[in-house]
Amino acid sequence: MNSTPLSIPDVLQIKMRLFEDQRGFFMETYQADDFAAAGIRAVIVQENHSRSHRGVLRGLHYQVRHSQGKLLRVVTGETFNVAVDLRRSSPTFGRWTAIRLSAKNQLQLWIPPGFAHGFLALSEPADLVYAVTDRYAPQWERTILWNDPDLKIDWPLAAGTSPVLSEKDALGKPFREAEVYESF
Repeated sequence: MNSTPLSIPDVLQIKMRLFEDQRGFFMETYQADDFAAAGIRAVIVQENHSRSHRGVLRGLHYQVRHSQGKLLRVVTGETFNVAVDLRRSSPTFGRWTAIRLSAKNQLQLWIPPGFAHGFLALSEPADLVYAVTDRYAPQWERTILWNDPDLKIDWPLAAGTSPVLSEKDALGKPFREAEVYESF
């Protein structure tokens, strides 16, 4: 396993070893000892699978209690994933970082607890599989506007197009009004 910090050092791009031959490939997508050696000492408690159509944008989601670390990978298609640091005590508070994950590049993304996450489906379809470190707690889930003017996220949308949003995502709060983590 090879882990590389993104522009926010706690968010990691992960490349697992891939074994390919004429039959196809095999890849361990999670190995606790390798992740611990990279500084990720997380207990995975739930795994989710999200399928989205091209142009669907989900997020920016987080839970103010039961904050989730997320290990993400794409098994079909391609997504543009964004992590926003919501840890007020962090030197990168309010900053975002992004990465493209695809079935082709087989990269993974580790987002530790204390971040909001969102993604844009760049293909038809895009299947994102993600393991989380705490259970889903809808009563604590919050959403920040995907196009918040303070965050200025550079989503790779075609000129003149808008993403497909759920009602919840369309009604997200501005970053300045969002509940954040006072300590982490």
